[in-house]
Amino acid sequence: MPHSTYQTNPQQRHSHPSGPSGLSHLPPVVSDLVLLGDLTGRYAAGSYSRLASDGRAVVLRGDRQGAAEHGHRITAAIACHVARIGGTFDQLTQLLLHPEHEGGRHARSIALRSGESRALGYIRRVWSSASEAVDTSRALGSRHEAYEVLAGLRDRIETTPWRGERGRTALRVLRAHLNFAETAGGLLHHASERQTAEEAGISRTTLRAVYESVLKPQGWLRRLRVGHGREGSTWYLNAPSSRFRTTQYPPDPALEEWPTPETATTADIDSTVLGQLMGHDAFAHHGLGSAALVIISALCQRPHQTVTELVGSSSVSRATTYRILRRLAEHGLSHHTGETWALTPRALEGLGSSLPALVPGRDAVRAQGWDTVAEQHGTRGLAARRRALHAAQRAAYREALDRLAEHRSKAVVIVRDGRQVLIPGPRPDEIPSAWRTSGGRVLDPLTGRATPDWRIATDGRLILITPSDQCSYDELAAAHAEALSEWNSAA
Repeated sequence: MPHSTYQTNPQQRHSHPSGPSGLSHLPPVVSDLVLLGDLTGRYAAGSYSRLASDGRAVVLRGDRQGAAEHGHRITAAIACHVARIGGTFDQLTQLLLHPEHEGGRHARSIALRSGESRALGYIRRVWSSASEAVDTSRALGSRHEAYEVLAGLRDRIETTPWRGERGRTALRVLRAHLNFAETAGGLLHHASERQTAEEAGISRTTLRAVYESVLKPQGWLRRLRVGHGREGSTWYLNAPSSRFRTTQYPPDPALEEWPTPETATTADIDSTVLGQLMGHDAFAHHGLGSAALVIISALCQRPHQTVTELVGSSSVSRATTYRILRRLAEHGLSHHTGETWALTPRALEGLGSSLPALVPGRDAVRAQGWDTVAEQHGTRGLAARRRALHAAQRAAYREALDRLAEHRSKAVVIVRDGRQVLIPGPRPDEIPSAWRTSGGRVLDPLTGRATPDWRIATDGRLILITPSDQCSYDELAAAHAEALSEWNSAA
């Protein structure tokens, strides 16, 4: 056998291999994963699972590609656990290539098909990714710890200076992802581009530009998996170790992104208020804008600031701060006493914020409604139009997915059970009623029984369902990559 060096005697079948790093102290859950495999189907996700015919239940795939992805996820999980307790590559190899460990079936199958060197190379790549993931992450033992991490990340966001229009837009996008993470209960969350754009109150084009120019290069966000179909992308929030500027996207002087002596190195805003207001039409690009949003958040965090203090706490230039404060005062949202500025008591009405009266004994001017402010700037209804556009795009995309799921093809003649069966031509809009049955099934003209392999598509065409037609997008992409690799090797 190619891996005889990893065999042990039968008495050690249900014991953990010991080693200098103490692999015998693996948690019971990990022990069961190594010895027995994924009995609960916890790692059977993605292309290894598919929706049943009812569109609700999830059933497992039994084909080779789905099983390979399932095995890879089990292997990666074991590697992460070994790295977390301080294990080594050799000890992970011993666990995976042990002939009686079900958790290493995927690695052993690679060794049987392609040789031991190929399997060791695969394990080394998995080990490298697992070690990097463990070194750059923190293990959370409870949901309470996850919320503590989110609270620390929120403080980091609120004290980071977001200079320029691009930086303030990035703040809105990052706050939208923080909202999704708080709902999910951890740094790992799912969100689509349209969902994030609606939450932040910006367009998808602006959202993509901010992703690529600010949040991804500076390490605030990592896209772990691109969304497909009805699933959004998988994101991971992260606080970068240090604020750096990438050479690929240098600061833009026109957007006021160069640090100036008047702006401080730290900010002080209330991102909760920012997250509640940023999706409103009043803070669209042609409305009050992101600068007003940040200044309101800074005044909510610490009222009665001078312009100099406000420039430092909001990271907005002095000229822009003066312009925004005058505009807020015109709408009854801000008020100044001497040299200090503050929000009016009713500026944040409806957001759960209660501000003290600015002038005791005198009623403050009631702030105009946000809808009125948006109407004056010509941005009212922008968010509703954006949501309607996204809803239409989602409907068109899902319709396209449904059409692709039917696997339509041109008319052919096939031989089944010794007789010829004709698939109707390109325009068979009228299928005889004798062929139809409830649920879109097709009746056999000879036997009068429903044929399980045939269906009637939504446009009236006949389609033939075969086992190869059940491949998901991930499986087709993996099969294409494998075929391309084999072709290149042969060439």
